[in-house]
Amino acid sequence: MEYRQLGRTGVQVSPLALGTMMFGPWGNEDVDDSIRIIHRALDAGINFVDTADVYSSGASEEIVGKALQGRRDDVVLATKFIMPMDDAPNHSGGSRKWIMQEVENSLRRLGTDYIDLYQVHRPSPTMDVEETLSALTDLVRQGKVRTIGSSSYSGSEIVEAQVVSERRGYERFRTEQPPYSILVRGIEEDVLPTVQRYGMGTLVYSPLAGGWLTGRWRKDQPGKPTSAARPSARFDMSTPANQRKLDVVEDLAQLAEANDLTLIDMSIAWAINHPGVTSAIIGPRTMEQLESQITAADVTLSAEILDAIDAIVAPGVTINPDDNSYGQHTLTATARRR
Repeated sequence: MEYRQLGRTGVQVSPLALGTMMFGPWGNEDVDDSIRIIHRALDAGINFVDTADVYSSGASEEIVGKALQGRRDDVVLATKFIMPMDDAPNHSGGSRKWIMQEVENSLRRLGTDYIDLYQVHRPSPTMDVEETLSALTDLVRQGKVRTIGSSSYSGSEIVEAQVVSERRGYERFRTEQPPYSILVRGIEEDVLPTVQRYGMGTLVYSPLAGGWLTGRWRKDQPGKPTSAARPSARFDMSTPANQRKLDVVEDLAQLAEANDLTLIDMSIAWAINHPGVTSAIIGPRTMEQLESQITAADVTLSAEILDAIDAIVAPGVTINPDDNSYGQHTLTATARRR
């Protein structure tokens, strides 16, 4: 497996990162099986593992911690914070109070004394990015965190964070983690050019569009979500957008078959083909799913295939806005004309 530079950090990472959202009650509740899957991914050359505190309410981090015992120093370990961990009013968000508390919780669950990449899971209109960056800078200086990043930030939010870091002398976000797949191409318009301009690494998640590009979703036999963590709107077959997705997936499946590729291989290989993408995060729930996805790292798509994909889904297009993870597409009252 060929490794890539993680932005300008000097760290080398695999083009596939192992996402662990499906390890724990949200997906695979068998701890030993989840650990075997993680070990298989590491043995296949994946050296980048991404998790989050909120995944299965911390159980995912605990599983990752157990799996990395004895192998921790060979892995680039990323986790995230900001989502509510319970009903307590200050157990979420990007405040200094919560960051300083939750990093200790993640370190304990992960069984490590440092996190390679600590990411803000989502931006918030009520969060002062200066407050967040100040706290994260202190964690880097304390040695508890090596590098910081953002997730699902818009282009303007990425720029704002970079400007604040420069003006205040804070650590800056070195990575961005946006959604990206053949069905969800919105980041090509603004986010990818922005992260490239700032020399950031890009860790795209959901390259299989939440299961839509696995081959299970065909026009004559729509599939079903395999995890309660999947948003229901993404699988509501009564919506015109999802009906359109079925047509698109059918065309993509036929394109893959005509070129002796699985739809999974073609879709993941497509995601890591973009020059602005560092790694694509795969999120297997079973060993079978992992085996079907790790082969994509060795797939090279021809210009003809890439052109054919662009003809099916135009660059910059997200077919169903519910898939893009950037919140509802309604302007807040203060942003409306009237």
